[in-house]
Amino acid sequence: MSLSRSPSPNRGGGWSSPGLTAPYENLSGRASPRKGYGEVQMNGSLGASNVTWATAKARSDEVNGYPSFSTRNNGFFSRHARQISRSLPSFVRGAEKEKLGRGRWYPNSGSKSGRILGFLGRSIWRLRLRLLIILFFVLAVIVFYVTPMHRAYRRASLFGGGSKFVIILAANQGGGVMEWKGPREWAIERDSVKNKKKYAKKWGYNLEIVDMSTKKRYAHEWRESWEKVDTIRKCMRKYPEAQWFWWLDLNTFIMEPSYSLQKQVFNDLASNTYRDINLYNPLHIAHPFNNSQLDPDSLSPVGDGKASSIDLIIPQDCAGFNLGSFFIHRSTWTDRLMDIWWDPVGYEQKHMEWEHKEQDALEHLYINQPWIRSHTAFIPQRRINSFPAGACGENGEDSRVHYKETDRDFVVNMAGCEWGRDCWGEMYNFRELSNKLNRTPWEKFKDGISDWIKAMRAKPEKKEGKS
Repeated sequence: MSLSRSPSPNRGGGWSSPGLTAPYENLSGRASPRKGYGEVQMNGSLGASNVTWATAKARSDEVNGYPSFSTRNNGFFSRHARQISRSLPSFVRGAEKEKLGRGRWYPNSGSKSGRILGFLGRSIWRLRLRLLIILFFVLAVIVFYVTPMHRAYRRASLFGGGSKFVIILAANQGGGVMEWKGPREWAIERDSVKNKKKYAKKWGYNLEIVDMSTKKRYAHEWRESWEKVDTIRKCMRKYPEAQWFWWLDLNTFIMEPSYSLQKQVFNDLASNTYRDINLYNPLHIAHPFNNSQLDPDSLSPVGDGKASSIDLIIPQDCAGFNLGSFFIHRSTWTDRLMDIWWDPVGYEQKHMEWEHKEQDALEHLYINQPWIRSHTAFIPQRRINSFPAGACGENGEDSRVHYKETDRDFVVNMAGCEWGRDCWGEMYNFRELSNKLNRTPWEKFKDGISDWIKAMRAKPEKKEGKS
């Protein structure tokens, strides 16, 4: 007899799928399998289940904790990895021909230009670290020496400290009343002002150009010609953060703009200056005082010996103090000095005797006032105030006073050039000499080529002249 479905040992069936034969009896003596996944107990009886084999298999996997199966190459990059790798450039030498034919990034693959580009690309990649270092160095040079960044750096008090210095330039001295200024005088002033502006801009210093034209500003008209003290006072009020003030006459020229004031003078003030005037004493001033009632600093030839107590730095020429280039420091002592130095009573009594005006007045104070000496220092003249050969030349050239090109002196002062010398000629010669001495390597190369061409052209002319 044929059956439409497999017999089940349980009443009502219980096989999960049709067509299955009865399972073997298990060890427990049961003749039918355990309950299917679809069987539920309702009112104490088991109901029939119609669960398929695939559903039972999936649930069995979930019970046993196995992960669900996923096909390979489902992601975009997984499916297209080979295609993407073919499009990438290839820099591998000695690879298979099949690989070398793929992924050329340069145009005209196989051409001479393509090979050159490939070689350059590989070379740049190998030298990338060195090239980055060179690029960083070039950018640093551009930022700090081409852009205004280096001026801000040099002005900052934490770095260069240029804002602590003020250059005071006396311009248009005596103009308008004492004499008419001609083309040469204007040319001297133009070159001098341009020279100081370039130097102050390079090192971040403050520059104050003072109009010294003679006007009726004071009780006595001739007071105009020695108003340095009053001018310095005004600059101190205008620049309250500045500490040192450098006075320069109009007939001065900075020969070496690469020298900073810090390096030239202030970084080692004690060794660059001297306190004992006996080391060079053209005025033959008795020093120090021998009055026992004075304090030890006044009796000492070097004061207290500390560089921090120096408030006035003066060079000396063959005739004594020279105020064409000098430094003065902001301090209480300086305020007291300028009060007495600019005293109208002393001026009225002595101005006819003091031929060099405020310079002679300062010498008088130094000789007679002990407290002046304890804060005054002297600096070798050629360090900030060299003279040309025509100045102080009565006794010939003096190595302590006159400019030397081989030593590359810092500043030249054409002092007294208006008395029998050519101020414009001296200014022009020193300007050209400064430009020559401070040429860049490229400028030296161009000048060398130009000189060589001139020499080659001069040879045929000499031969023609001899013939």
